[in-house]
Amino acid sequence: MVMASEDWRNDATAALFDAVVLLESRDEAASFFRDLCTRRELEEMSQRWAVVRKLVAGHPYREIATETGVSTATIVRINQWLRHGTGGYQHMLDKLNIDQEIE
Repeated sequence: MVMASEDWRNDATAALFDAVVLLESRDEAASFFRDLCTRRELEEMSQRWAVVRKLVAGHPYREIATETGVSTATIVRINQWLRHGTGGYQHMLDKLNIDQEIE
């Protein structure tokens, strides 16, 4: 596994994650994230999560790019994090019982 730099972890990110884990519903999450993020940031995060789900379902990069609007370069980076990141994508896929085809 590739070791990711931890320099992004600080008191501010800890406070953000503390708030996120307290969200109790989709509506609460929607309200919080809409106030926290720009529309574009929300769209980008949503697109990245869609890419992850399509990658584990075995869709080819070009198809994913066409369907999501995400560049193939970004899809490659997302796939690298999926396969060699901190395990966050995989953990959420497991929690959501999303079938995967990653090796």
